[in-house]
Amino acid sequence: MSNTKVLPLIAPESDAVAPCCPPLTERPFTAEEAETAARMFKALGDPVRLRLFSAVASHEGGEACVCDISDVGVSQPTVSHHLKKLKEAGLLTSERRGTWVYYRVEPSVLAAMGRLLTVAPAAT
Repeated sequence: MSNTKVLPLIAPESDAVAPCCPPLTERPFTAEEAETAARMFKALGDPVRLRLFSAVASHEGGEACVCDISDVGVSQPTVSHHLKKLKEAGLLTSERRGTWVYYRVEPSVLAAMGRLLTVAPAAT
């Protein structure tokens, strides 16, 4: 007899803003696309945020408990502040499980970031 409990899957938060821009070389951005891309790059422009984003993105299982990624050389309140900024930029989603918060980088966000920086093929 097992004491394991099956937990239901929780849908990701719907307030996350995924980058929604075409490749830089495809056409000029609209004002809205430029705002979205700027918010994303501004959030990643801080070395601590970039380290936290990388820690979450590369963590086994695609998500990380804040307890596992907070060793970035700043205090816990500062880690929380930086994670909040990454969430506000639409780069992370989170889920509270008991005492801890788990962060995830949605695959669509990584795909959109890669697409944004892709060089469009030259027209022939």
